[in-house]
Amino acid sequence: MKASNNRRVFIRQVGLAAASVLVLPNLGCLVDDKKRIGIQLYSLRDEFPKGVENVIAEVSKAGYSWVEVYGYSAKDGFWGLTAPQFKQLLDKYSLTSPSGHYNFHDWEKTGDESIIDDYIKAAKVLKQTYIVVPGINPQIFNTTESVKAFAKKLNKVSEKLEKEGLKLAYHNHDFEFKQLGDKTAYQILVENTHPNIEFELDLYWAVRAKQDVLKLFKTYKGRFTLWHVKDMDKINPKKNTEVGSGSINFESFVKEAKLSGLKYPFVEQENFDINPFESIKISAKRLQNII
Repeated sequence: MKASNNRRVFIRQVGLAAASVLVLPNLGCLVDDKKRIGIQLYSLRDEFPKGVENVIAEVSKAGYSWVEVYGYSAKDGFWGLTAPQFKQLLDKYSLTSPSGHYNFHDWEKTGDESIIDDYIKAAKVLKQTYIVVPGINPQIFNTTESVKAFAKKLNKVSEKLEKEGLKLAYHNHDFEFKQLGDKTAYQILVENTHPNIEFELDLYWAVRAKQDVLKLFKTYKGRFTLWHVKDMDKINPKKNTEVGSGSINFESFVKEAKLSGLKYPFVEQENFDINPFESIKISAKRLQNII
């Protein structure tokens, strides 16, 4: 009788355990989820002509969960693939694309809304959340008036994207940090854009422009939901290197990730001294150890 009761208890416990797995399928993956990182595919721009699928396969193999695309055009799609074809390729290698860099130069010059419409279509196919302005005419940041005028344009685009369930984000270089009176052009941009517009903070460019990144986090809480994690060569600051091999203290930024509002960190490296695929593996492992 005792053995029979124990057996029934055991079976009941196993059943409950199995049920808990069905109800909470990701419970055992929470730690792994925290280690999820992405890569800006511009890092591998020289590899795409050799084969798009090979690049995506190597990115998956290196340990990345997300990719941030770049270079889309209505004519050529993503490196010769249509948006649906590229989405199928990402699915094949268990990758997603929460954000993409889309060229805003022609839109900024002409105000042509059809350009944005094309980006919306592509972003929806990839199930992206963010359409990112990767850079713009640096002259915009020469005066307070031109920055504010640009902010108004971005606000209109943001409203358009919101209706489609998408968000607008802006990615910096160093020229946005030009001092205009008592504020930088970047501060003026952040302060004059709609709160729903988020920012992809390129940590390398911010550090190179001698900005206090932690102060930015505190001043504009929650606005920096995307990061570009790109390390600075210790000898030549104009060069990049693998995460953890350079001079940037990413750990100090990660400690304040909640203040930043971080959702998606992306490794980016624009130049390499070693094989690019080996490099992105090193950066992935080191960033996963930091996040």
